[in-house]
Amino acid sequence: MTVALVDVLKALGNPTRLQIMEWLRTPEASFSEYEPMADRAMAGVCVTHLASKTGLSQSTISTYMTTLERVGLVRSTRVGKWTHYRRADAGVEELLARLRDHI
Repeated sequence: MTVALVDVLKALGNPTRLQIMEWLRTPEASFSEYEPMADRAMAGVCVTHLASKTGLSQSTISTYMTTLERVGLVRSTRVGKWTHYRRADAGVEELLARLRDHI
């Protein structure tokens, strides 16, 4: 991750983005009430389901997810006309290692 640590922490400073990261740890359990549009293990969670679960608009969720993707914490996959997101485990692990080095 070449993104500045402070930028990653700023991205996680938003309560909704932090909650989304928590949900994406266990997408099957966190989104069990939604019929998957694709294999969640491979593609992730549809932005429509993220918007529904948070109560925010799809455009707001898309902006939030773009922020998380920019700092390397999630990956996006297109499935038809829908964008799905999943945790970028390597990015999360790198963040944790960087925090251990600085704190």
